[in-house]
Amino acid sequence: MTKAEIAGVLEEIGTLLDLKGENPFRVRAYLNAARTVDGLQEDIGKLVAENRLTEIKGIGKDLAAKIVELHTTGKLKFHEELRASLPPGLLEMLRIPGFGPKRAKAVYEKLKVDSIEKLEAACKAGKVAALDGFGEKSQQKILEGITLARQFSSRHHYHKARAVADPILEALRDHPGVIRCSLAGSIRRCRETIGDIDFLVSAKAKDAPGIIEDFVTMPGIINVSAKGETKASVVLKGGVQADLRVVADDQFAFALNYFTGSKEHNIAMRARALRLKNLSLNEYGFSPAKEKEKSAKELGSTIKCKTEEEIYRALELDYVPPELREDMGEIAAAEAGTLPKLVELENLRGTFHNHSTWSDGLESIEAMAHAALDLGLEYFGIADHSKSEFQAHGLDEKRVRQQADEVKRLNEKFAGEGFRIFFGTECDILAEGRLDFDDKTLELFDYVVASVHQGFTKDTDKMTQRICKALEHPAVTMLGHPTGRLLLEREPYAVDMNAVIETAAKHKKIIEINAHPYRLDMDWRLWKRAKELGVKCAINPDAHNIPDLQYLAVGIGIARKGWLERKDIINCLPVKEVAKVLNRK
Repeated sequence: MTKAEIAGVLEEIGTLLDLKGENPFRVRAYLNAARTVDGLQEDIGKLVAENRLTEIKGIGKDLAAKIVELHTTGKLKFHEELRASLPPGLLEMLRIPGFGPKRAKAVYEKLKVDSIEKLEAACKAGKVAALDGFGEKSQQKILEGITLARQFSSRHHYHKARAVADPILEALRDHPGVIRCSLAGSIRRCRETIGDIDFLVSAKAKDAPGIIEDFVTMPGIINVSAKGETKASVVLKGGVQADLRVVADDQFAFALNYFTGSKEHNIAMRARALRLKNLSLNEYGFSPAKEKEKSAKELGSTIKCKTEEEIYRALELDYVPPELREDMGEIAAAEAGTLPKLVELENLRGTFHNHSTWSDGLESIEAMAHAALDLGLEYFGIADHSKSEFQAHGLDEKRVRQQADEVKRLNEKFAGEGFRIFFGTECDILAEGRLDFDDKTLELFDYVVASVHQGFTKDTDKMTQRICKALEHPAVTMLGHPTGRLLLEREPYAVDMNAVIETAAKHKKIIEINAHPYRLDMDWRLWKRAKELGVKCAINPDAHNIPDLQYLAVGIGIARKGWLERKDIINCLPVKEVAKVLNRK
């Protein structure tokens, strides 16, 4: 088993123990161990082979033995027995947003509800509202959550889709029969969640059946749904569906453009081809619009295009990057020559919203800073939680000063490498827009990320006023994860983001793209307006361990979808310039 798979099992054990009402300290031990294993920098196999698992903080002999069993056998007897001791439907019920183990345990013990279907029926019959600790409002929230869970069931987080897609893509690229190869669909457009994965390759006709056969037998494929000579559909680990299409190389650019989408972008492209050229445009090429009996598939395209760039050029357009193909003004901009020069990953020079062991992170500030330096960054910002986040070990005023001393010491250590650590905080926005620290404490920081972590149920007006008031505070530098959403888990809280953006513009505040793939917040659809008003962006991974820093790449995809350029993003600035933006020398 990989470390990610082991972490998944440990997390499920913690959840199952919670469902059984086990000691909360034991539950927390498994959940913390899952996070620790998932964030390991060393190879898990090496740690097992060298018998060094117990050297890791939080991994005792019992946990180490279970990890060894998982790694060496691919299963764990304790996990299997624990799963068998509870109805399988209880775990499924935990997919409902806001419906945790304690509630699942309560409805199971009192109503014998052990599936989403039974829970829905009990809610509609009013039985859940009658239970202690629930009530009518909770019952309605559960029904709404069931609707969301069903809606989310066929969607997958972007980073998880990439994790299963990339090894297959590399294997296809290495295949001797493949001429060209690419991902297509929503994953190529960097959508925040993915329905399925589209692979596209070009090859000679004689090689297509062999490519298909090799594809359906690749590691990571758990089921073959359909298989033909030029197309196959499979199910990958994690339940995501993937399709492979094999086309002739002279059709590759057209097929790539068509299957990348979006549907709305394709409609606009077809309409333009018809209006300008009196040609039909599809996955095979250009063909005469009046041709009824023969198609580009049979005759070949009337305009030969080796690349997507040539397709756009044929339609008198600048090339539209895949991330922008959402029919949100990109065709008009491509025609006028006003498409943005989108930000690239290599443009990033640092990041700000990150956590350490001072609050709920898994690594020291020094270890995180070294990892940022290894990524080629020039600076790293630490922003641990403020005191109200007690469950995340938020810092009080005394610990803030102690952490400031550590950052000062580390900066002296890193000075010779031309690297700087900025000292920040993720300060809670409390009720009515108050901040979690007083002004004197806030003056200690190089920057302040203001975020909402509690009180999500306020109405739109109150939440909007709360956030806008915080943005008016002179010590606040940037707004963290503005809508509080957790993709496929929790809907955004009610907030007027246009008003928030206008307030940020008025007070010259930065808004982050929280690049953690469960958040990706602020939403890419809002960035064009924010950019027009002059609001700057910070791409932050909200990293709690070293691997999380890699989420910067996911954030870049969202920034590109939001039409953002290098000049729009403060962490594309060199260290001296970004220090001025943060109002510190």
